[in-house]
Amino acid sequence: MIQPFQFKEFTIHQDKTAMKVGTDAVLLGAWCTVDNYLDSILDIGAGTGVISLMIAQRSDAMTIDAVEVDENAYEQAVENFEKSDWGDRLYCYNATFQEFADEIEAEEERYDLIVSNPPFYTDAFESEDEARNKARFTSALSFEDLLVGVSKILSKNGVFSTIIPFKEEENFINIAKEQHLFLNRICRVQGNTTSEVKRSLLAFSFQETEIQETHLIIEIARHQYTEDYINLTKDFYLKM
Repeated sequence: MIQPFQFKEFTIHQDKTAMKVGTDAVLLGAWCTVDNYLDSILDIGAGTGVISLMIAQRSDAMTIDAVEVDENAYEQAVENFEKSDWGDRLYCYNATFQEFADEIEAEEERYDLIVSNPPFYTDAFESEDEARNKARFTSALSFEDLLVGVSKILSKNGVFSTIIPFKEEENFINIAKEQHLFLNRICRVQGNTTSEVKRSLLAFSFQETEIQETHLIIEIARHQYTEDYINLTKDFYLKM
């Protein structure tokens, strides 16, 4: 039996989906900016719905939509949304992001904040598990498709936040620029003081600004977390 993941204010059931709650999702859910008054938010590739739920806890946005292509993950997200305190604000769609973006664009709707923890392992690493492949590999949603879709449905002053492998950072920023999305904030993440930088948290908008750069180290030693990481995640993790 796969145990639910218990956060301070909600629970994530993860028995139906190939992708479990991971550090990347929690980092993005805690790091993305929700300070400005946000009316509508979209989570692309919702998985269990953890990022949407973190944002629901952090913001008063009335509309928090999620889109998830995998049927089992979609069902899991819906279940997690319904069992939370914010079920009336959370809605999940079972569709590809490309289909979803085209429909939203046609309806002339826009989102103030779009977040995505996108699939990012290349085909060389594909496993036998098709659901896991779909969740983890760029063959399901390329960076280009992701950014083209985002540029169609992000509001004029909206923000797009994502987390990607550090080695993809330059490539991703260049693809974003082609869609007139400019990097505004970046946080590079290391597991510990001696490990390589593994992830980049990025925030884009249609406005060119001075880039705010920060750096985050997660652990000092095994299960001994840095003050920065504790401050970022303490509203969510039970033991922080």
